Amino acid sequence: MAAPQDHTRLNLSAGLASVTVAGFLVALKLWALWTTGALSIAASLADSAMDLLISAAGLGAIIYAARPADEDHAFGHSSVEDLVSLGQALFVAGSAGAIAVAAVSRLVSPAPQALAQEGAGIAVMAASAAVTLFLVGWQSRVAKRTGNKVVAADMLHYVGDLIPTIGAMVALWVSERFGWTRVDSIVALVAAAIMLRGAAEIGLGAWHALMDRAASPEIIAGIAEIAQIWPGVRGFHDLKTRTAGARLFVQIHIELDGEQSLEAAHEIAASLKRAILEAYPQADVIIHMDVWKHL
Repeated sequence: MAAPQDHTRLNLSAGLASVTVAGFLVALKLWALWTTGALSIAASLADSAMDLLISAAGLGAIIYAARPADEDHAFGHSSVEDLVSLGQALFVAGSAGAIAVAAVSRLVSPAPQALAQEGAGIAVMAASAAVTLFLVGWQSRVAKRTGNKVVAADMLHYVGDLIPTIGAMVALWVSERFGWTRVDSIVALVAAAIMLRGAAEIGLGAWHALMDRAASPEIIAGIAEIAQIWPGVRGFHDLKTRTAGARLFVQIHIELDGEQSLEAAHEIAASLKRAILEAYPQADVIIHMDVWKHL
């Protein structure tokens, strides 16, 4: 297993690569939008601008969340990831709404909006897709090695970005080949809908985490299963969980035989904690030991 320092270095490299690629794509698509006037490219540009914001915030969150717990933040700093995600979701929703309004305006207009230099626009979108695929490949490799959920989520987001990029290429090709310029607005509406759905998912997940919502039923059931079968544990109760960013916080009361030594009881609790951490590496586990009462 790689050292924590190696994990941090890999996660930072993925974050820096994401910011660099997003900045490059924003500049490239700004030129394409100015050249073609295509709304589908505007949708892809807004998505890339959102990516730049998300990537920069994600990189900052990776750096800040990695800080150890201190006197003012006894449970660490991982909640910053949820705060950043909530802000990102609001930005995404606003951008999608603006694109949708512009697309509907063009669709209801009696005269279709003319596009220009579709070939140049297609070339730009193809280059954007190629660069995005390269970034996704690197992020996938880093996420598999380090298990960092921020990098994994960013990777999935960029996979979703390929949809409006490919849609813009299709719209420009149809416009150049058949003169159907309204397809551009339809593609922009689809891209806006995808962005709104992503914003809702990101925002809802961040909101639940900030409100200390419990972990998923699957995770809770998995922890309970480990505790139920652990040697020396006669029972357990008050299993509580919450999430903050990529961190999972777990508290559980276990019932132990009061006739055994204190050292033996602590060893049972410590071994159970190690087992939970092995199953959920991002967890912060607190185990309370209670005396098992004979019925």
